[in-house]
Amino acid sequence: MNTLANHGYLPHDGRNLTRPVVVNALNSALHFNTSLGSLMFDMAIVANPEEGADYFTLDHLNRHNVLEHDASLSRADAYFGSNHIFNSTIFAQTQHFWTDPTLTAAMLANSKIARQVTSKAFNPNYTFTASTENFSLGEVAAPIIVFGDMQEGTVERDWVEYFFLNERLPIELGWQRKSQEVTLTDIISVTEMIAAAANLITDSGSSSGSASASKHKRRADLHAGWGF
Repeated sequence: MNTLANHGYLPHDGRNLTRPVVVNALNSALHFNTSLGSLMFDMAIVANPEEGADYFTLDHLNRHNVLEHDASLSRADAYFGSNHIFNSTIFAQTQHFWTDPTLTAAMLANSKIARQVTSKAFNPNYTFTASTENFSLGEVAAPIIVFGDMQEGTVERDWVEYFFLNERLPIELGWQRKSQEVTLTDIISVTEMIAAAANLITDSGSSSGSASASKHKRRADLHAGWGF
């Protein structure tokens, strides 16, 4: 949203962001269809603490543990100070996991996991709920959705870095708005890519008919019975 305000798609002062304003901005800048833009507004309006409000502001989006959360890819946790200003040290940690000029869902997922582990290890107030996880997956998927190839799950690293460093769309690097409208189905598809890539469990490679596999299955069933 800050980026859209920087480009003038949203009011520069970041105030009075109503549904029509947000829907139009998301369509004009990113080619999100109307229903997706409306859903995005519904997700953001919760940041306004005023009951029954029909708008939000960019300042509202900075409220900690509403939409803004710990383990950001580019900002410090609220416990350590400002939670909404770009932090070059934090972003350098993120970039460490972006190991190729073309980023994959796996690289983006790795940087997300690393930030969570670091935050959990050093922030005594670390908070990351199931709701936060869902929102975080969408955030990490966003570079692919906006700048990349949603079918392949890839995106050019320099475009993503430009976006984080400048809070602007990488137009001067050659990026253009997608020719086809982006839908909720697209969002879900890419988010599921990130979620799968963030899974740290690998296939053991054991044959299902082996004694070891059978033993493992019995253990798994026992654990399931206790809710583990």
